[in-house]
Amino acid sequence: MSRHGAGTLASLWLAFASTGAHADAAIPVFVAQGEQQVAFAPWDDVEGLIVKVIRGAETQVLVHAYLLTSKKIATTLIAARRRGIDVQVLVDSEQVAKTPLATEMLHEMDRAGIPVWLETKYQNAHNKVIVTDPATSKATVVTGSYNFTWTAQHRNAENILVSRRNPALASRYTSNWERHRREAVLYKK
Repeated sequence: MSRHGAGTLASLWLAFASTGAHADAAIPVFVAQGEQQVAFAPWDDVEGLIVKVIRGAETQVLVHAYLLTSKKIATTLIAARRRGIDVQVLVDSEQVAKTPLATEMLHEMDRAGIPVWLETKYQNAHNKVIVTDPATSKATVVTGSYNFTWTAQHRNAENILVSRRNPALASRYTSNWERHRREAVLYKK
């Protein structure tokens, strides 16, 4: 690289660093607490782990999905709703529109009384998060690359992190979920 190119790169870096430092100051840092569990598909039963987390919910399940076509996860959400758990779902509208199985899962959840919102504002509403019992000491966050699909478990290389008993972390994810819900459109068949 020429001296001129290196100088330009250095000045770009300095400009980025000076503006980026202020943005980082506003992003919360959380002290590690609770338990962390990591799973990798296709080797680990990630879908089974997600089902177990949902089954363990005592008050609330918030789902933030790019795509939700897993029948096991959808039926577990419906079962949670039937046992009195507040279950709410956000999904990417484009993925629903082009995936008939996703539409079928949404119809089933809607019929079961689960409110579902479609995210329309973003090119990709690419979140893959489940938060359970966020207002309790048992607050749990599930996040990672894993889409809530059969393919994610059986054909893809995916990961998830389950963070249990971390109310501060769950609160941050819940606030983000709420912000997205306010921007989304309520799904009705």
